[in-house]
Parts: sequence; structure tokens; C-alpha cells
Amino acid sequence: MNLHEYQAKSILRKYGVETPIGITADNPEQAVSAAKEIQRQTGSDKWAVKAQIHAGGRGKGGGVKIAKSFEDVENFARQILGMQLITPQTLPEGKRVNKILIEQNIFYPGESTPQEFYMSILLNRSISRHIVMYSPKGGMSIEEVAEETPEFIFTEVIDPRVGLQPFQSRRIAFNLGLQGEAFKSMIKFTQSLYKAYIGSDCSLIEINPVMKTSDNKIMAADAKVTIDNNALFRHADIAEMRDLTEEDPSEVEAGEYSLNYVKLNGNVGCMVNGAGLAMATMDIIKLSGGNPANFLDVGGSANAQRVEKAFRIILKDTNVKAILVNIFGGIVRCDRVANGIVDAYKNIGEIKVPIVVRLQGTNADKAKEMIEASGLKVQSAILLSEAAALVAKAVA
Repeated sequence: MNLHEYQAKSILRKYGVETPIGITADNPEQAVSAAKEIQRQTGSDKWAVKAQIHAGGRGKGGGVKIAKSFEDVENFARQILGMQLITPQTLPEGKRVNKILIEQNIFYPGESTPQEFYMSILLNRSISRHIVMYSPKGGMSIEEVAEETPEFIFTEVIDPRVGLQPFQSRRIAFNLGLQGEAFKSMIKFTQSLYKAYIGSDCSLIEINPVMKTSDNKIMAADAKVTIDNNALFRHADIAEMRDLTEEDPSEVEAGEYSLNYVKLNGNVGCMVNGAGLAMATMDIIKLSGGNPANFLDVGGSANAQRVEKAFRIILKDTNVKAILVNIFGGIVRCDRVANGIVDAYKNIGEIKVPIVVRLQGTNADKAKEMIEASGLKVQSAILLSEAAALVAKAVA
């Protein structure tokens, strides 16, 4: 589950990670009031006005502005609220901004040149370890840094038995070129950040930039946090932060029926039981010349209702030109799935896209007979390669 920046920072602060003081606003009037309250608390006469969407690169899209007066705050709020913000991490149509964060400005060029770093904590699946990835060249061009000067990207591998060790935090601070109080602040920052990562069951924490202020404090100027969905039962307070307006409506609807669905950009809808089989199905569709339009795992206990719902969700995608149903009857019997397919077809009405069904496993022969006897415009296949070829022909 992704979080907004202001939500992520509220979690980080609980673990001792320093962040700028910020207040959210839903309209320009609230934005000005927030700026006045921040000035009262900090004395700051400059503020960052930041769009709150689930995507990075907001600054490049015009979603982050530095205001130097209350009038600027109001004007920027009017510009950003309601806009379709397009960033390198959004779909082409962008995302609508419904909320902004007014935050104290911690960039004081008149005193000294602040430094911006990049830091993230995530799971490296290839080595089964959490890692800290960091760079002395943080900011909006971190992707270019990784591509053009990878020598400026450092990593620390964390032993899960002992966690992030102090000597590793010291090495991070050293590689970032820090000294004195800033060096000590970075040690505390990294230790607190790792505690937040583990304590909140995160799958990702990304801070870009981590900023060294003019008075040598280390602060999270931005925050991108993703929580492991499987751990949300342990964090009721975090689960309440879920913003459904930021998620794909089809994925939200699928979740209500315990369907694992992820929308993709292809033209072949997939309905499969089992994540591994789903991945293999998408691979063979691609190899056969098609493009998967989704990942959809109906689970091992698929019934007629869930199969029908899965069909309806797939068909909402106007890019879908064919549907491949690939079921292995292990936990669930193939005839049960076939019955669900037939019922779904009849309940939905005429389905204009071709459907290819491959059923293997328990009662597969019976299932094939049921589908063929139904009179529906459904093609059956035995081999997965045969099914994929039929689908590729249908979308050619």
C-alpha cells in the first residue's frame, strides 16, 4: 500500500526521523492558514507547496512550488489543487491533485549551500536481504545519476539477525562526505529510518532528497513509503491511511472479491489460478506475439461468482481484444470453474471478444464437455502453447 508524503512523514516522525513541519490543505484558504501556523511555529517566511499524489517526480511536473509570501501560497494552491499532474511515474493522463502539503522551507541559500542526498531502504530479493541504497547526488535527477555515474550509488547490505549496525551508519555518513555535527546527525537519521522501515513493515522507504540544512541537521525533505499489504493486519492505524482515489478502480473492485488483479497495458485479458501460473501465462502470451492486459489470479477456491466478477473486471478494460482462461485443477475442480465460466457468460450477456479456455487437472475432461455443450463462443485448448497461439491469432 502506497502512502502520501504527509502520511509517510507522520510515520517517520514516530521513529525519530527529522522532517520539516508541514500541514495539509484541501483549498487555498486552508493553505494560507497552514502557512501562517508554520510561520508562527518556525519563523519561516518561505514555504513549499507540494501536491499529494502517489507518484514521484512531482517537481518536474509542476507539483512543487516555493512560496515567498502568503499571496504566493494562495496562488500556488489554486494552481496545483485540481490539476492533472503528469510526472514520469504517472500514466499519460496524470493524476488529479486533491490535497496539498504546506511545509516549512528548509532551503536557505543565503546562509550556505545545502546538500541533497538520496537514500532508500528496500528488499533485494536476489540476495534475500534488506539494503540501504544511497548517493551523495540526490534530487530530481537521481535516475540520471544511476545511469550515467553509477559510481555515486552506494549500498549497505543488512544482516536481518542484527539489523543496521552503527558502523554501517558511520560508513554511510562517510561516503556522503559529511563531517562534525552533520556526520552525527546522519548516523541518527539512518538508524531511525531503518527502525521505521522494520517497525512499520515497509517494503520501501525512499527519501529524495535527504537534506543537510545550514545548521547541520539531517532531514527528510520528501518521503515515499510503501507498506507490505500482508502486514497491514498489524497496523490498523496505517491501514486507515489508504486512499482509494489514488488506486485503479478495477484493482479496488477486485480486492473486494479477493481477486489478485493488476492492470497492465496489453490487449489479452488473463484469468488464472495461482500467481506462478499467471506469470507463466503472461510470458507465453508475450512469446506468442500478444501482450497481457492484466495479472488476475482468481485463487485456489474460485467459484462461479468470483469467475463472473473476474470476467466483468477484465471486460471493463477497453484495450482487451481477447481473453485467455488458464486453470489448473488442483485445489479447485475444473468442472467447477467451467460452470462459473458458463454462468458468467450467460449473466453478462454477449461477450464480443474471443475467449480461449485451457483447463487441466481434476475433472478437466468433464469441464471441456460442459463448455463445448454450452453452445458458447469459447475455444478450448489442451496445451498452453496452443491456447496462447489461439489468443495471438485472435488479436492479430
